[in-house]
Amino acid sequence: MRKKLHSVTAFDVILAIFMVLICFACVYPMWYILANSLAAPEIANRGPVAWWPKALSLDAYKVVFQNEYILSGFKITILRTVVATFTHVFFTSMVAYGMSRKDLIGKKLYMKIAMITMFFNGGLIPNFILMIKLKLYNTFWVYILPGMFTFYNMVIFMSFFRSIPESLMESARLDGASEFTVYWKIVMPNAKPVIATIGLFTAVYHWNDYYQGVVYIRDKTLEPLQTILYKLLAETSMTAQQQQAMLALGGTTTSATVKYAAMFVGALPILCLYPFIQKYLVKGVMLGAIKG
Repeated sequence: MRKKLHSVTAFDVILAIFMVLICFACVYPMWYILANSLAAPEIANRGPVAWWPKALSLDAYKVVFQNEYILSGFKITILRTVVATFTHVFFTSMVAYGMSRKDLIGKKLYMKIAMITMFFNGGLIPNFILMIKLKLYNTFWVYILPGMFTFYNMVIFMSFFRSIPESLMESARLDGASEFTVYWKIVMPNAKPVIATIGLFTAVYHWNDYYQGVVYIRDKTLEPLQTILYKLLAETSMTAQQQQAMLALGGTTTSATVKYAAMFVGALPILCLYPFIQKYLVKGVMLGAIKG
């Protein structure tokens, strides 16, 4: 018998149109930035480009990559993202492994203390004073140490760890494995989906964060890329360094195209990384949230 073909209903058409509009709303902002960053000066001077410029120019990108602070910002952002993501996943998962053990003494007390951090915060001024007292102010480690642990991600790790068969860990202990060995060689290799999920969330946060650089950093060589872009977009005119770079190119670009080019350069790396890890997101969140 032939299978009955699925008839297209009005709901299917409305759903398809709705999904197309959602995709357009997600893609168009990046398209808009790319189009305006590539616009030739005579096109950019007429106003923002809605779809695609009639004349193209790469001079704005040349100005961006000749800016020494943007290049140093790239290095700081990449180093910060890699180190902060690794340390966060390592320490948060290690605490979660201990908290997932049923025989942990004082577990309920620890959970209550950790849960307080989800709802209460000291605020900007106490945090600022704390960073100074800890000698983290205006240092690279202000990006790393305060974010090594979060309660929410610990709960996701805990839920996933509870889904791992206890017999697997008991057999390792019978063979003489220590708790750290069980955690590192048994638990973590089986937790790749949730590691990828938490790792991606953490990496995206550190890549996009500009706030810490604005508040806690005064040395321009320690500013991450997003802080530099934030200050660049907040400026009404181009900096002296950017003007010199423009003059070196014969003045063949505008301040608007330079800002659009800097925004696109800042967003591109994380957009390229996302598709390779996206397949783990739903699996990791569902396993960590439902099981256990």
